[in-house]
Amino acid sequence: MFDLDDTVFAHRDAVDRGIVRHLRQLGGPFASADPSETVTLWHALEEEHYHSYLAGELDFQGQRRARARDFAAAHGVYLAEAEAAAWYEAYFTHYESGWRLHDDTLPCLSALGAAYPGVRFGLITNAGLASQVQKLRFTGLAERLEHVIASEAAGFAKPDPRIFLHACTVFEVAPSDAVYVGDRLRTDAIGAAAAGLTGVWLDRRSAVVDDADASEAARLGVIRVTDLLALPEALAARRPFRPAP
Repeated sequence: MFDLDDTVFAHRDAVDRGIVRHLRQLGGPFASADPSETVTLWHALEEEHYHSYLAGELDFQGQRRARARDFAAAHGVYLAEAEAAAWYEAYFTHYESGWRLHDDTLPCLSALGAAYPGVRFGLITNAGLASQVQKLRFTGLAERLEHVIASEAAGFAKPDPRIFLHACTVFEVAPSDAVYVGDRLRTDAIGAAAAGLTGVWLDRRSAVVDDADASEAARLGVIRVTDLLALPEALAARRPFRPAP
């Protein structure tokens, strides 16, 4: 099983292009925004408000409006609720135009199918089901997946072990017979491993890992790969966790 955004789906790239194009179209006080600073702020607000959604402090649309309001306010523009919703929807159109899978996604699935005949694929996501299914259908990945488990439907979110155990129940497999791959060390790989699955951290960006996470990942046997093409060999070797040098 896989995470979606920034694991098999190139979310961050689409976000980066989408927000820059959106501001260019808006013009006005946004026209002079530095693209690098724009992307950094937009990602920071995504993290902040998405975690508020996961904590139950905002609903899914509410975290989108909050992100738009805070971003606009940082540029001296103040949006009411309806304006924030419209602002975000306009951005989302640009975000959608950049939707694609990572180049290594489909080759990875094919390689796993060859290495493990009969392997079954699924997805566990902390995002809203409807928005994620839309991405899966657009990219053609939906037909390769047997089940999609979303936190909003399950009632708990990664890294809560219950969502990983729920996914195993849906697949009717023991946790020890399941592998979960995601781009976030604690949320995805450590969370899955703590629930008894084989946890794999996809570290595409050579992230800095704090000592506590590194120690826990090593204790739980988390596997680290830097791209999905390395996954079949890493699973066969069951290499122990080591942070990037």
